[in-house]
Amino acid sequence: MTHRAAARFLRIVFDRFLLLPIGAAIALVWANVAPESYFVFAQRSAFAVNEIGMAFFFALVAQEVMEAVMPGGALHSWRRWTLPVVAAAGGMLGAMAVYLGYVHVKYQDALSPAWPIACAIDAAATYYVLKTILPHSGALPFALLVAIVTDAIGLVIVAPRYLTLEAHVGGAALMLIALGLAAAMRVLKVRAFWPYLLICGAFSWFAFYREGLHPAFALIPIVPFLRHEPRQLNLFADPRDDDAVHHAEHEWHRIAQGVLFAFGLVNAGVALSGYDTGSWALLSATIVGRPVGILIAVGLATAAGLHLPRHVGWREVLVVAFATSSGFALALFFATGLLATGPMLAEAKIGVLMSVAGAGIAFGAAWLLKVGRLAH
Repeated sequence: MTHRAAARFLRIVFDRFLLLPIGAAIALVWANVAPESYFVFAQRSAFAVNEIGMAFFFALVAQEVMEAVMPGGALHSWRRWTLPVVAAAGGMLGAMAVYLGYVHVKYQDALSPAWPIACAIDAAATYYVLKTILPHSGALPFALLVAIVTDAIGLVIVAPRYLTLEAHVGGAALMLIALGLAAAMRVLKVRAFWPYLLICGAFSWFAFYREGLHPAFALIPIVPFLRHEPRQLNLFADPRDDDAVHHAEHEWHRIAQGVLFAFGLVNAGVALSGYDTGSWALLSATIVGRPVGILIAVGLATAAGLHLPRHVGWREVLVVAFATSSGFALALFFATGLLATGPMLAEAKIGVLMSVAGAGIAFGAAWLLKVGRLAH
C-alpha cells in the first residue's frame, strides 16, 4: 500500500468514525478465540479507558451540544428543536416500554434497571446511514437532533444512577479549585482548549473521583468555560482548519476516536454464546420500540400543528426511525455502568451489538419505499 493510499484509508476511517466498530470487532474475535487473555487485558485496561479516557469523549459531546444551542447553532430556535425533542421523547418511551415489557413477560425483572441502555442512540452511525440514503434532505439534521436530545436526556438519567466509587472528603474543594481556575482562564482569554481540559479537568476529575461520582463525566463542568462557535446542523462535517478553535477541535476529535477504539476493544468483547433475555429485550426495544415511539410521537405532534422538515414525508420519517436504532458507544457505556460484570452484562452487550441490524433495516426500508438514493 502506497503512502497516499494509506493516508486516504486512514482519513476514511477517521471521517466515518470506524475506529469504534473496528475495536469492537477485534474484541469480539479475541474474546471468542482466546477468552482468558482477552478478559485479563480488559480487566486491567478498564479503569484507564472507562474512567479516564471516556472523559474526553463526553466532554466533546457536551461541547457539541453547547455549540448547537447557542445563538446561530442548530438547536437555538425553538422551531428547529421542538419536533425532534418530541420525537426523541417518543422514541425513548417506546424503547423503554418494549424493554420493560419484554423482561417482565420473561420474568427477568432483575434486568429492569438497565432500561436506559435501550434508549441510547449512536449519532455517528445515524449520521452515516442517512448520509448514504438521504444526503441532501432535511431528514439528516432532524435525525441528528433526535439523537443529540435523546443522548443528552439519557446522560442526565444515567449519571446519578451510575455505580459510584467510594466517596472521600475533599472533593468539593477540588471542584471549586477546578471551576475557579477555569473562570480565571476565561477572564484571561485563554483560547486553547488543552489548559482547560488538562489542568482544570484534572482537578475536576479528582473531585468526581473523591465524591464517588463517575469520573467519566468530570470534564463536563469545565466545558462551559471553553471558547465556542455556533455548530450547524451538519454536526459530523469536518470544519475548515482555519483558526485555533477548529484546529483544537480536529485534535480533540482524533483523541476522542482513539479513546472510542480503546473503549470498543475493552468493552465489546463477549462470548457470543452468552445471549439471553437481556439481548432480545434490547434488540426488540431498539428496532421495534424506538421506531414505533418516534412515529407515534411525530404523528401526534404534526396533528397538534408542528411541521416536518421541508421535503420530508412519512416515508423519510420511517427510514429515520430505523436509522436511529443503533446505540453502540453510549449504550455500551451505560451497560458497563448499570450492570455488574456477569451474565446480565454479557446479555446486554450482545443486545447492543445486535442493534446495528437497525442500519440494515433502514436501507431495506429505503429500498422498498423508494427513498433517497435508493429510489432508483
